[in-house]
Amino acid sequence: MSRKLAIIYRPPGSLTPDPRNARTYSKRQIDQIKASIEAFGFTNPILAGPDWQVIAGHGRLLAARALGLAEVPFIVLED
Repeated sequence: MSRKLAIIYRPPGSLTPDPRNARTYSKRQIDQIKASIEAFGFTNPILAGPDWQVIAGHGRLLAARALGLAEVPFIVLED
């Protein structure tokens, strides 16, 4: 069964990073992501589970929080 994906916009604080995420980001990497968001906007939404825990996009979430963005795009994966 195919479901359509919907992009939702919510405050970055409404998403919870996965504490088991093995990937870490240096300040330099976050600065690069911030620069990309400033130059091009959000071109790749964050992926989250139904509990709004981040599955993919931890670096984008950190950059959005550092930029003080009011909203971020994300997709909730129900399965």
